[in-house]
Amino acid sequence: MPQKIAIAILHGAGTPKENFADEMVNSISKGFAEKSHLNDSEQPLVFESVFWSSIFEREQEELWERVQRNAELDFPYLRRFAIEFLADAIAYQPTTIGNQNYDKVHALFAESLRELKKKAGPKAPLCVVSHSLGSIIASNYFFDMQYRQEKLGVRTKGVVEDTPMEKGETLALFYTMGSPMALWSLRYIDFGSPISIPSPLLNNYHPNLKGEWLNFYDKDDVLSFPLKALNDIFQTHVTEDVAVNAGGLLTSWNPLSHINYSSDNDVIEPIVNGLLRTWNEMNR
Repeated sequence: MPQKIAIAILHGAGTPKENFADEMVNSISKGFAEKSHLNDSEQPLVFESVFWSSIFEREQEELWERVQRNAELDFPYLRRFAIEFLADAIAYQPTTIGNQNYDKVHALFAESLRELKKKAGPKAPLCVVSHSLGSIIASNYFFDMQYRQEKLGVRTKGVVEDTPMEKGETLALFYTMGSPMALWSLRYIDFGSPISIPSPLLNNYHPNLKGEWLNFYDKDDVLSFPLKALNDIFQTHVTEDVAVNAGGLLTSWNPLSHINYSSDNDVIEPIVNGLLRTWNEMNR
């Protein structure tokens, strides 16, 4: 049986619907089917959506209720936006105390990879498509796996089984959309070091695969930035910064472009091409 390709999709900051990835899954699947000319029974793509914001949803609701109890706050819609979008980033940050959200989120990501393993196999090439804060979560998870496994949280350790995919060893393709990773790099000396794409151990399982990291950004999206120019390590690890014009008539020219990458054909097509190239490399 031909080897399948595992695809994990992470949403960005905020509280989307649980089916947030459906449109993108359909677009990628359709594009791959058209270019690969494989019949339905031969389709090798397996998807899993990583609904990580469920970790914070209840606390966000409680926070919103509490801050309104004894105050008449102006701009309630903007304040709600701040709680849903900015608070996610703050709540996710690692702390020195136990039971931290950083570990909870990574454990949920690990559970999604475990589900992918069941459907695609323990050595399946892994593709990660991540938006906004989701790109930070994915990057941190694989950085911990690649370079500091001793820092893994208790919950995450309890989920990850000793299989190549769950440990990120088969990570081949990384697509970041509207990523604020450049802002996160300010936490580190000389803007830090990114994860290695493909995984340094990928060749142990799929010696023909080359892998790639495409970073999609829109010049009108004030939360996303190119990454290659951050330092020499980013320059070599990021395959390409891809400028796109995400969104439609009302959103492509302003910061609302931040929420429109997943439906933009200039994002979908390169992802499909990367998956198709990976499929062909596996089946030479």
